[in-house]
Amino acid sequence: MAIDERARHDLYVALEGLVGTERADTLMGLLPPVGWADVATKHDLDALEQRMNLRFEKVELHFDAELEGALRAQMRTLFLGLLTALATMTSLCIAAIAIAR
Repeated sequence: MAIDERARHDLYVALEGLVGTERADTLMGLLPPVGWADVATKHDLDALEQRMNLRFEKVELHFDAELEGALRAQMRTLFLGLLTALATMTSLCIAAIAIAR
């Protein structure tokens, strides 16, 4: 049941007649404001935290897989470049020794 300002005022008037103005003010001050259903509860925040954690884990897995693939490609390129440089240096050394004889 939705409680509006009119229902709250009717309650206040009834309380005022039963317990007096000061006590009615105190009791009405303890009631949640209108629209209380829109306020998040601890349960809502816990559920949001779980959803966010799952989303972050999914993003981390995606980036980890993407990063691993990029690192493997870079490592392959560096390794082949190093082998080429090593073969070139070996050939130059062999040629220099052959020329020096």
